[in-house]
Amino acid sequence: MEKNIAVIWGDCASPEIVRQALRVLEKVAEKFGHTFHYIDTAMGGEAIDKYGDPLPQHELDKCLAADSVLLGAVGGPKWEGLPGEQRPEKGLLRLRAGMGLYSNSRPAKIWPQLAPASPLKPEIVAKGIDFIIVRELTGGVYFGEHRTDTLPSGEKQAVDIMPYTEHEIERIGRIGFETARKRRKKLCCVDKANVLDTSRLWRAVMHRLKDEYPDVAYSEMFVDNCAMQIVKDPAQFDVIVTENMFGDILSDEASMITGSIGMIPSSSLGDGTRGLYEPIHGSAPDIAGQDKVNPTACILSAAMMLRYSFGMAAEADCIEAAVGKVLDKGLRTADNMSEGCTCLGCAAMGDAILAEM
Repeated sequence: MEKNIAVIWGDCASPEIVRQALRVLEKVAEKFGHTFHYIDTAMGGEAIDKYGDPLPQHELDKCLAADSVLLGAVGGPKWEGLPGEQRPEKGLLRLRAGMGLYSNSRPAKIWPQLAPASPLKPEIVAKGIDFIIVRELTGGVYFGEHRTDTLPSGEKQAVDIMPYTEHEIERIGRIGFETARKRRKKLCCVDKANVLDTSRLWRAVMHRLKDEYPDVAYSEMFVDNCAMQIVKDPAQFDVIVTENMFGDILSDEASMITGSIGMIPSSSLGDGTRGLYEPIHGSAPDIAGQDKVNPTACILSAAMMLRYSFGMAAEADCIEAAVGKVLDKGLRTADNMSEGCTCLGCAAMGDAILAEM
């Protein structure tokens, strides 16, 4: 099979992890008889430095022409003082909107070998951590109107609007139910319906949908309670579906209880098979160029791309099994080190995963 992959190298330490992910993809191509073509694409700080724009149209066009997109991470101190529309993160929002990617799936699954690295008590971890957060990606406050006004008193007032339409909620709600059907058939809708009109609309739409999925156990939870329950009893969750900002916050919290944010991949999809695959962590500017960053989340993101966009389940299994074998041998990067294990750098961890494939 032949596929075109747009590669966004990203900023700071990001190129280090992307390099290892591409090495793994090349090993897959060799082992399974595929051909992958890589299209270098600039977004975020790199695009700002080259073009003065976090995502020029010609770079977005590369992503739209590809079969899928692999991204490291964008942003860093160098670009933090720029106006909002020119910041690296704005390029990511434009990319999601331009590709029509309204659904983000972030697994929170603890690898048994990393249980000691979890900040939770051993008795909580022993019950199991294996759930997915399905986050709506192109609506809500991130895409609403933002303005700062000066009141007659001279005081400034900032306003951020959080819009949602019924069809936006229904399409992500269906993905939540369908995802639950493929897992343990439990779906929890997380909102703030005691305060927000948008959340009350979410509940109304989800109530209509749940009648179409009688085989899925449906529940609802306020976002503040959910944040508490994720650290108190994560084993209760199977699939969580929620709006954009809540999903952004909860998925970062969920990643840390698994032992390391450096192990968590993500996929963003729309109506077709073309997706955006990226680790959920940031660009790690504090360790850029030091060969310390963990490449595993980016490598596992490449595995998700093979599975969900290219239909290459055996190839994805091969990568994930290799990661498991590396962890079995006690090989770690600095972010998830435990006593008795061996600490590897970024490139050496890539070598170790390749060796197990």
